Amino acid sequence: MARLKTGVLISGSGTNLQALLDAARDPAYPAEIVCVLSNKADAFGLERARKAGIATGVINHKDYPDRAAFDMAVHGALTDTGCELVCLAGFMRILTPQFVDLWRGRMINIHPSLLPNFRGLDAQGQAIRAGVRLSGATVHYVVPEMDAGPIIVQGAVPVLPGDDADSLAKRILTVEHRIYPLALRLIGEGRVRIEGETAVINDAPGDPTRSLLMPDDGR
Repeated sequence: MARLKTGVLISGSGTNLQALLDAARDPAYPAEIVCVLSNKADAFGLERARKAGIATGVINHKDYPDRAAFDMAVHGALTDTGCELVCLAGFMRILTPQFVDLWRGRMINIHPSLLPNFRGLDAQGQAIRAGVRLSGATVHYVVPEMDAGPIIVQGAVPVLPGDDADSLAKRILTVEHRIYPLALRLIGEGRVRIEGETAVINDAPGDPTRSLLMPDDGR
């Protein structure tokens, strides 16, 4: 079975990108990373991709007159590589509805909260201020509304006494690095389908991913 050709969009250090690259090194993994694009030339994630032998590109949003023009440049670069799925991994640009429609059902994102709670920026700080006892990360399909698409997989962590946004973010990041490759694997295996507003996972017999809530005690 052909591996799912995947492009990754980044803006920064690329730790989630690294988790995807590490997973895709296994020839049995059902997806391959075919390109990594960034809107910032100094994004360290580009170096991670180069070390892995992955094609990279820089599309500086400042070089374009508006978001629509920038998005179409990104779309063109992705399609030129034969990309079939897009992973957003710390990509700090709001995508236009037109771009999202072009990749509807073929673009996923990871967000540092248990959606639908705490959408948008500073999700960890929002969780601290709300006084919740449990937080985590969510991989979901991208729709025009921010952080609102069908949920594929979630991972949970406790919010500990004395936590601040930074300490909680570090604990959540360890879970992000586990669930993003898992979500991509499930899609690459053809086990995810969208029914209305919900992503449905087709279970394999005896597969531990039947439970999509993956707790982590923070140790």
